[in-house]
Amino acid sequence: MLCTRKFTPGRTSVSPCVLHVVQASYAGLSSARSFESQVRACSNFGYVSGSVGSHCLAKSIVQDCILRLPKKSTFGFGLFSTMAGTILVQARDPAKLNVEIQNAVDENRLNDAWKFYEQYMEMDGFPRKSVVNKLLAGFVESCDVEWLEKVYGLVEQAIGESKQNLLERNMLVFVSFGLARAGLPVPASTVLRRMVEMEEYPPVAAWSAVLAYMSQTAQGAYVAAELILEIGYLFQDHRVDPRKKCNAPLIAMKPNTTAFNIALAGCLLFGTTKKAEQLLDMMPRVGIKMDANLLVLMAQIYERNGRRDELRKLQRYVDEAHNLTDVQFRQFYNCLLACHLKFGDLDSASNMILEMLRKAKKARGSLAVATLVFDAAGRGNKFRRGAISESWHHSSHRESYAYGDNRLPGNLVLSYEEFSIDRNFLRLEAEAKEVLGALLAKLQSQVELVTTDRGILQPTEKIFAKLVKAFLEADKTKDLAAFLIKADREDSPASNDDSALVHVINSCISLGWLDKAHDLLDEMCLAGVKTGSSVYAALLKAYCEANQAGNAASLLRDARKAGIQLDASSYEALIRSKVLQNDTQGALHLYTEMKEAKIPKAGHQEFERLVKECAEGCEPRLMVKLLEEVKEGQATLDSAVHDWNNVIHFFCRKRLMQDAEKALKKMRSLGHAPNAQTFHSMVTGYAVVGGKYIEVTELWGEMKPLAYNTSMKFDQELLDSVLYTFVRGGFFSRANEVLEMMEKAKMFIDKYKYRTLFLKYHKTLHKGKAPKFQTESQLKKREAALAFKNWIGVC
Repeated sequence: MLCTRKFTPGRTSVSPCVLHVVQASYAGLSSARSFESQVRACSNFGYVSGSVGSHCLAKSIVQDCILRLPKKSTFGFGLFSTMAGTILVQARDPAKLNVEIQNAVDENRLNDAWKFYEQYMEMDGFPRKSVVNKLLAGFVESCDVEWLEKVYGLVEQAIGESKQNLLERNMLVFVSFGLARAGLPVPASTVLRRMVEMEEYPPVAAWSAVLAYMSQTAQGAYVAAELILEIGYLFQDHRVDPRKKCNAPLIAMKPNTTAFNIALAGCLLFGTTKKAEQLLDMMPRVGIKMDANLLVLMAQIYERNGRRDELRKLQRYVDEAHNLTDVQFRQFYNCLLACHLKFGDLDSASNMILEMLRKAKKARGSLAVATLVFDAAGRGNKFRRGAISESWHHSSHRESYAYGDNRLPGNLVLSYEEFSIDRNFLRLEAEAKEVLGALLAKLQSQVELVTTDRGILQPTEKIFAKLVKAFLEADKTKDLAAFLIKADREDSPASNDDSALVHVINSCISLGWLDKAHDLLDEMCLAGVKTGSSVYAALLKAYCEANQAGNAASLLRDARKAGIQLDASSYEALIRSKVLQNDTQGALHLYTEMKEAKIPKAGHQEFERLVKECAEGCEPRLMVKLLEEVKEGQATLDSAVHDWNNVIHFFCRKRLMQDAEKALKKMRSLGHAPNAQTFHSMVTGYAVVGGKYIEVTELWGEMKPLAYNTSMKFDQELLDSVLYTFVRGGFFSRANEVLEMMEKAKMFIDKYKYRTLFLKYHKTLHKGKAPKFQTESQLKKREAALAFKNWIGVC
């Protein structure tokens, strides 16, 4: 069908003038230039006559005229071909283009489908609803990032031009799911947010699957938490009445326990635990039911943020819970131990470890008695083999799921036909739970301080190393020795030379902490614990190498009192030290003593064996872990800072900002520098109270020099909360400063959130022309606001 839409809109016949002009173009370049003017003349005077009976004939005549054009100069031919191409593109039948788009999608010719779609958009705007949705489905099913980006652009264009009625709700869910699975979390979240704006509410079973795939990246996890907060806000404090039938679609969108678990797990994996704590504060207001996974996730968040009191409250629920697995128990007590160390509460940590060792010893004794009973009955072996086999089967299944390759079910083929059949989104719900399992498995693999043996908690070498390091740094040598002696009694080492205390002394010697090693050895002797000569020999040699003759002589006297016979290598080290000090008489005396004692040259090689095994990665593992812990040299935060942060956080949550300010002043007066968590509590407290923008500005004035002149690093969550407060209050010059800092640090910024916030509170700001007379301050404010509007894309 030949159409002259551009010449005379609404008419479908061809003017003879068109054919005449085409034929006249044989004259060359001048004719080509006159082509456009003559066509316009025909259009202006309304020459649309001589209705063609056969559309195909008319089309063939025009094509024949154009194809037989002589090849003139390049410029002329190019100009004319452009005009002719314009005519032919516009001469396509919209109905036929619709069919061609659908055929191209069915045959997986996506390039052709997109080309036809663009032609249709030039002719008549958006195609009809069925064509648009078929095109979207084909591109999403390709799972190609390039096509998915085009799909997102198409959806945004349709919504921007108020053509959202062309987009089906299920199709938008399918698009969002495809974007999330392809690793495009921000566009996926934007589609969900657009659906909420249009009141096309996606069911939680559907959008929780989108949330699961979003949480695989740092950006996605942050946006996922924001999305939960935005959707959960609609349901806070029973705002939606579930008894009204009109609220049924909205109630179906209400976030559930699975959605919260996914968002919390993502926050933990990527370190945005302050945002996770905001989710925890929202849960009771939305009415979220607790499960085992959520209980453990809460414990991990409290541990990361230093909320020890909250963690202790959870302990009762954990101990009484009947559905927690061994792995979940390990996770909780790992958090509790780590929190005790963070606060410097070494007594609580050591008592926990000793309690674990007592229960493990008791369980081993009970197991031994049970084994003897079964053996006496003549059927114990069979029972144990079956039980162990079954236990191994179940545990290996769980471990393979928890510690396997964590491959997500993203290789499943997407099909909109199957997707649309599942009206209750059961498949997406199952997929969300599967991805959640993989996220939780990554968190379970981070447990380092506690392990389990037949369901009994036991401390690892890592926690021993951390606790020993903490005791030594706090100069609590006596407490450390008492703890290690008790631990050895509960753990029953094979020999005294293989005890934890001996390994710690040897580690101190290796690290050059000779005074601490000597103090531990003295405490060991005072407690009546006997040891071999290897520890004395190692410490004596270290003193000789360090030219500490006085300490070496004191240790030699202690060894003689304890009845310890040193080996030949120790005497050789002592003699060498005396010679270097020109003490010839002392050297001869030691040589005579060694001869009279008839000490063989081979001597004892126990310490050398321990050092060799340590170098080869064998036993003793405690010594290896302690050396690694010391070499890491991680800076430990002053435990008093955690205490003050908890006090300030408590006042901010209760909206007692004056008390929070007094606590901050007291904290500084005692010499404790506030950190990012302190500032975050204050900013969020001011934001909750509302209207405290001047106070936040003063805080920002304190924070800027700290960010540039000290080693303190402000994280994304803190800067995001400051930015939100400034935008909400209309302090755009300060907001632009925060933006600059975040962009310099390459932090993710949720533009959609700030665009929505701006349009909600400052929609009409600086919309008209600038006033003729304005002060310099007013001009700067206007420029800052316009710069921010430009950044968020608001005209």
